[in-house]
Amino acid sequence: MPTETRGPNAGSKDRRQLFLEGSITRALTVLAIPIIFGNIAQTGYQLTDAFWVGRLGASAVAAVSVSFPVTFLVIAMGSGLAMAGAVLTAQYMGAGRQDMVNHVAAQTMIMVALTSVVLGAIGYALSPHLLRLLGVAADVYGGALAFMRVSFIGIIFVFVYAMFQSLMRGVGQVRIPLLIVLATVALNFVLDPLFIFGWGPIKGHGVVGAALATLVTQAIAAAAGIVIFLGGRHGIHIAPSHFRIDLAYVKRAFLLGLPGSIELSTRGFGLILMQFLVAAFGTVTIAAYGVGSTILQVITIPAMGIAMAVSTLAGQNIGAGKLDRASRATLLGAGLSFAVLSVAGVLVFAFAPHVVAFFIPGDPRVIEAGTAFVRIMCLAWGAMGVQLCVVSAFRASGNMLMAMVLAIVSQWVLQFPLAFVLSRHTALHETGIWWSFPVTNIAIALVSLAWFARGSWKTGRLTEDAKLEVRVAEDAVVDEGLR
Repeated sequence: MPTETRGPNAGSKDRRQLFLEGSITRALTVLAIPIIFGNIAQTGYQLTDAFWVGRLGASAVAAVSVSFPVTFLVIAMGSGLAMAGAVLTAQYMGAGRQDMVNHVAAQTMIMVALTSVVLGAIGYALSPHLLRLLGVAADVYGGALAFMRVSFIGIIFVFVYAMFQSLMRGVGQVRIPLLIVLATVALNFVLDPLFIFGWGPIKGHGVVGAALATLVTQAIAAAAGIVIFLGGRHGIHIAPSHFRIDLAYVKRAFLLGLPGSIELSTRGFGLILMQFLVAAFGTVTIAAYGVGSTILQVITIPAMGIAMAVSTLAGQNIGAGKLDRASRATLLGAGLSFAVLSVAGVLVFAFAPHVVAFFIPGDPRVIEAGTAFVRIMCLAWGAMGVQLCVVSAFRASGNMLMAMVLAIVSQWVLQFPLAFVLSRHTALHETGIWWSFPVTNIAIALVSLAWFARGSWKTGRLTEDAKLEVRVAEDAVVDEGLR
C-alpha cells in the first residue's frame, strides 16, 4: 500500500480545518501560545533597553520614555495599512482564496514600505520641535533627541517586520515569527550593553546605543520576513508579478485602513498628551511613568496574545461565513483574558516595589513613585483584557470604525480630561494621572461589551469584491501561461 505524502501546503490545510471546524478552545490555544511567547520575546527589546538604560540613571530612563510616545504616534499613522492587509488576509484564507492572500500580502508590503520611508523622514526632521513642544528638561533633551532620531531611521524595518507578523498571523502561521523574534532578541541582548557602554575598541554611545542595537536587530528580522514571503513555504507566496501596483486594491486598503490609522494615532496622541501632564511634575515622575508603562507592556502580553488569536480566528470564520463561531471565539477569549490579567494584577500589586526596583535600582524616589502608579493602574487590568479581545473582533470583521470610535472616546473623552482635572485641579497631583488609567479601562470595557452584544459588527465580510478578485484571477492565469 503506497505511503501517503504530505505536500508543502498540508500544514496550512490542517490549520484551516482546525480554525473553521475544530475545537474553538484548542484553536485559540494553538494560536495564542506562540503569539504570547513571541510577544514576550518582542518585549525583550524594551526590557533589555530598560534594564541597561536604567543603569545610566533617571535622566536616561526619562529620555527613552519621552521618545516612545512620539515614535509610537508616527508608527501608528501608517499601521492602518498593515492592519487592513492582515484583516483581508485572514478573511480570504477563511474563504479559501489563496490567490487573494498572496495578492494582498504583496500589495501591503509595497504600501507599508513606502509609507514608512515618508513617515520616518518626517519624524526625523520634526524630532527637535516635538521634544521642545513637550517641554522636556535640559538634562533629558540630548539623549531623547538622539534616541528618537535613530529610532526614526530604523522605522522602515519596524514597519516591514510588523507587517510580516500581521500577515502571517492572518493565515494562522505563528511559529515562524516566534523563531525570528527569539533569534533577534537574543542578538539584541548582546548588542545593547555593547553599544551602550562599549567594550574594547567599540565606543559606547550611552542611551542612543540602545536605539542602535534595536535598529540592527529589526533590520535582520525584516530581511528574514521578506525572504520567507518570497520562498512561499509558509502560507503566503509572493511572486514578482504580485508587485505590480493595484490601484483598486490600494484604494480599498486605504479606505479600510484609514480608521485603523486614526485609531492608533489617537492612542499615540493620547500618550503624548499624557506625557505633557507627566513632564510638568519633573524627572522623577517622568521616570516613574516610563517604568510603569514598561511594566504595563509586559503584563498585558498574555492578553495581547489572546486578542491576536481572537482576531485571526474571528477573521477566518467571518471570511468563511461562520459568524456565530466568530462570536463564540471572541467571548471565550475575552473571558480568558479577564481571568489572566486579573490574577496578574493581584500579584503585581503585592510585589510592586520589587518589580519597579528591577528596572531602576538604587533610586528610592522613582521606586516610590513607580510603585504608586503600578498599584493604582493594576486594579483594572482584567477590564483591559476584555477590551482588547472585543476590539480585535471588531477589526477582524472589517469594522475599523468601531475600534476608532472607542479609541477616541477612551483618550479624548475619558482619560486625558480626567487626568488633567485630577492632576491640575485637585490635591492628587500626579496621582490623579495614575487614577485615569483604571477608570478609563473599566468604562471602555463595558462600552465595548455592550456594542459587541448589539451584533452590528457581524456585517463586515470583506471577501465579496468580485471586480478585484476577477482581475487577480486573470493575472494568475496569465502568469501560469508564461511559465
